[in-house]
Amino acid sequence: MSTELIVILAVVLVLIAVAVVTGLVLAKRRRVSLTDTEKKPVEDRPKYQAGSGISLSSGGGSTTVEPPVHPVEDRTEVDGQPGVGDDASVPRDSEKRDIVDIPLPDSVAVEEKPQLDEIEPTAGRLERLRGKLARSRSTFGQSLLGLLGAGDLDEDSWTDVEDTLLLADLGAATTAEIISKLRAEMTSRGVRNAEEARAVLRSVLVEALHPEMDRSVRALPHESKPAVVLVAGVNGTGKTTTTGKLARVLVADGRTVLLGAADTFRAAAAEQLATWASRVGAEVVRGKEGADPAAVAFDAVKRGTDTGVDAVLVDTAGRLHTKTGLMDELGKVKRVVEKQAKIDEVLLVLDATTGQNGLTQARVFSEVVDVTGIVLTKLDGTAKGGIVFQVQRELGVPVKLVGLGEGADDLAPFEPGAFVDALLG
Repeated sequence: MSTELIVILAVVLVLIAVAVVTGLVLAKRRRVSLTDTEKKPVEDRPKYQAGSGISLSSGGGSTTVEPPVHPVEDRTEVDGQPGVGDDASVPRDSEKRDIVDIPLPDSVAVEEKPQLDEIEPTAGRLERLRGKLARSRSTFGQSLLGLLGAGDLDEDSWTDVEDTLLLADLGAATTAEIISKLRAEMTSRGVRNAEEARAVLRSVLVEALHPEMDRSVRALPHESKPAVVLVAGVNGTGKTTTTGKLARVLVADGRTVLLGAADTFRAAAAEQLATWASRVGAEVVRGKEGADPAAVAFDAVKRGTDTGVDAVLVDTAGRLHTKTGLMDELGKVKRVVEKQAKIDEVLLVLDATTGQNGLTQARVFSEVVDVTGIVLTKLDGTAKGGIVFQVQRELGVPVKLVGLGEGADDLAPFEPGAFVDALLG
């Protein structure tokens, strides 16, 4: 073998030996690196702190929601990349991240059911509201007592008594009847002072209001059907408000009710009725604006039958008593509803401040539907409390409810004795 070949083989063997040694050194260093960089126990790692959750703001207070803590398996980081199972969002030893509260906007709230109102008892409500009849008392009761308490009355004095009654809107027929009874009673009893005159006047006025009339609102179910109450009246009398307040009266007496928003021509009527209903936990059946009122009333009664409520109150559209077409429509509502269930009440809402005009309205309405009861609103704003006497006499139906203010519970069941006592003071 030549000398040159021997040199070449020696060089190759040296290179191979160097490569092997270098490989062994690098492998040893890699094993040391793996041992030194072994992951620390999970408990030594930074954790999310309690109380660092998101604060949810609502009308009922704040609720803190803690972020979920995911278990992290022990994995080895290789070449700077997270191992299998690592959560890249979990901070490492080399990272320090601040955890802060993130409040949501004020508009984020939990929807809650509206809180129901506490309703005043209906028993004795008129007596509690007697102070609101001050105007009628001053021009009606006090004037009469001043005249009658003077002792023996001459014809001029009786003429003054008659004028007082007429100015209070009792009407000619009712006034004549009361004058006749007063004269007879005062003569037979020999009245000589104001106290005796008051007792006679009270007796005669209460009798003129016919206390034997049934003034309860018929709102009890029968034959597996709810009682149906139609509420009618001229625009501006407070008809929709009265329907809502009547629902409160019935709920206070332990009844369950459903409201039918059949006044589809006034955009705000259905919303107004829904607000009243929400305050007593009642359901409302309503249609689109301009929908057929009779159809809405029919659906309300059907829904009331299905849900088993005690009474369905139907708020009909306000109408002028001089408009024949509108009055015919009210008759249609009544006929359509009666295909579903018997109508137990037709309550006519009258504004007590309109006096004789209100009586004219009552006559026309009674020709279209069988009015079974009267609701007199705004009685606290008039000095003419005598409309109560006249409307009963003319229509032959009782005044069942009176409105004595803007308060939610200022609708009172009518009681003849309490009303007269309030008038006389």
